[in-house]
Amino acid sequence: HPPPVATDKEEQKRLLENRPDQPQNPKVLRIAIIGAPNAGKSTLSNQLLGRKVFPVSKKVHTTRCKARGVITHQDTQLIILDTPGLTNPLKAKRHNLDETMLTDPWDSMKHADLVLVLVDVSDHWTRNSLSKEVLKCLSQFPHIPSVLVLNKVDILKKKFLLLEIATDLTEGIVNGKKLKVKSALQQDSSSSAKSPLHITQASPESKVPGSPFGQERNQAQEGSDLDKSSDVGGAGTGEAQGPKHHGPEDLKDTKGWPHFQEIFMLAALRGEEVDTLKRYLLMRAKPGPWEFHSDVLTNQSPQEICDNIIREKILEYLPLEVPYGVTQVTEIWEEGECGELLIVQSLLVPRESHKRMLIGRGGKVISRIAREAGQDLMNAFLCDVHLKLKVEVK
Repeated sequence: HPPPVATDKEEQKRLLENRPDQPQNPKVLRIAIIGAPNAGKSTLSNQLLGRKVFPVSKKVHTTRCKARGVITHQDTQLIILDTPGLTNPLKAKRHNLDETMLTDPWDSMKHADLVLVLVDVSDHWTRNSLSKEVLKCLSQFPHIPSVLVLNKVDILKKKFLLLEIATDLTEGIVNGKKLKVKSALQQDSSSSAKSPLHITQASPESKVPGSPFGQERNQAQEGSDLDKSSDVGGAGTGEAQGPKHHGPEDLKDTKGWPHFQEIFMLAALRGEEVDTLKRYLLMRAKPGPWEFHSDVLTNQSPQEICDNIIREKILEYLPLEVPYGVTQVTEIWEEGECGELLIVQSLLVPRESHKRMLIGRGGKVISRIAREAGQDLMNAFLCDVHLKLKVEVK
């Protein structure tokens, strides 16, 4: 089970400063998860971690800072760099976003050993091409191995579209080889939403499912199981002619990226096939020192987690213009006699009308926000949480 987050700021700080309790032959992998806003990056990060530490909302730009998640499994540590959705200056201005929202994703890429590109296949407007920001990011760091993750496949009614989407987003090439679509097509009509990974070439005997798309190999039955992924490093895109650095001009008519090493299909919200991806990531780890003690789940402070989760609920239940103007002030944060956590937070809004919306008729909205945020905080801290919210006009 993943460790809980410390409820005490000083204790969390101590944990973060603790020397990692690493094994004899530690392995590590730093993973940047990038994608358009709302592709499901934080949801996927939370599922990989096994606890909710990143805020999630249907509204864009819920993640506003660069936070890290830490998965420690046996001798391996995975460090997830959860990044804000890649956006452009114009949109950043529209949502009053901080300057860091524009630079942070690039920052994360600099430290990554592997990049996961997340695409929401349920969005028919955007699913057949990678956003310009994502392409720009990949082309600036062509030396970092990348993996395509198709998310929300459970929502997609017509499963055969997954092949078309995958072909568009990879330009028909994965791991330096042409996508072999024929064998996958034989069973796409009957593949259920539950196991999109059955669109695969893997032979019935191979018990470890890997990426759903087999690459052409000498023997078709080898499929694309995980055992073959361990040598991906060199095989990748062929080291001899690895991906070149593309300028902005090269990207003008580009829809996909032909240098992905694998494709995964999953439903992050329901946790479907997230374990398959996690196993793959653990296998990709390279020998190297751990960065964190194994009791660390995230580098965020308990207060940051609390603020983010309350903000997530405000985003979820209020019209667009309100949440971006709310200021959060924590007035009380203390531990009760039985280990429960008491939190009192004031939400300051600029207008009386916003206050009325936030409280809701008969206090319904604010009590729902407090109840749901409290439950999420219990999940993160693994203790009882009593959360009280007050609304004031600043």
